[in-house]
Amino acid sequence: MKVWVNGRIADAKGAIDANDRGVTLGDGIFETLAIVDGAPRRFDRHMARLNNGAAVLGIELSVDKETLIGAVKNICTAEGVPEGSARVTLLRGPAPRGVLPPATAEPTLMISAAAGMVGNAAPVEAIIATTTRRNERSPLAQVKSTNYLDAVIAVREASDAGAGDAILLNTRDMVAEATAANVFCRFGEELVTPPVSDGALPGIMRACVMNAETVIERSISADELKGADEVFLTSSLSIRPLVRIDGKIIGDGCAGPAAARLEDLPRRAV
Repeated sequence: MKVWVNGRIADAKGAIDANDRGVTLGDGIFETLAIVDGAPRRFDRHMARLNNGAAVLGIELSVDKETLIGAVKNICTAEGVPEGSARVTLLRGPAPRGVLPPATAEPTLMISAAAGMVGNAAPVEAIIATTTRRNERSPLAQVKSTNYLDAVIAVREASDAGAGDAILLNTRDMVAEATAANVFCRFGEELVTPPVSDGALPGIMRACVMNAETVIERSISADELKGADEVFLTSSLSIRPLVRIDGKIIGDGCAGPAAARLEDLPRRAV
């Protein structure tokens, strides 16, 4: 496997310094972009969020848009990925031991690509995670951080229960998001999603759905979620129906009309 790292294409094995704070401390951010016909979808939206995350963490992102788009396309070509995903990862860079970041560091910018289908994800069953919570008050709730340990803990709990995903509640026991996706619920004709103030990541596909549909942002309890007429999860790569939660069938137990209406949204150019 090849990756693009700091301006060059290299073998993935050994591409990152073992002393990089992204390795030792999870000090970094990333974006996952849908690739269709060899080109990234919604690139400007992803780069805006990457820049915002870099500003929150105080990591410099000095590569211009044209260079980054070219790098994404180059690694997709090198890896033979006309459709799938590209991951852009920005790490603090190599540094001495210690938690406080050094005054100066050379960030690591890495891009990888993986083949796969964009859109049309199979329906999934989920649990409400009980082993961890989403901290809606943390600045990291608004950043796509490389520290995904809450999601790892939650999805392991889901797997142990025979489910494919987990819904994370926040510290007030309100729905925040799934382990790697935003949550939308339909109650009758009303489409609802948790606000970012409840710990929902400001997802790129979340924003696209809100542009395409009339959506209400408000808090959703776990019981209300289970009683929805339809639930679906959104990520850059798919609109995924959620058909069972903690063993309770949602709606008719299959993809609902809202998810069906939006299923091709990840493949669209904007």
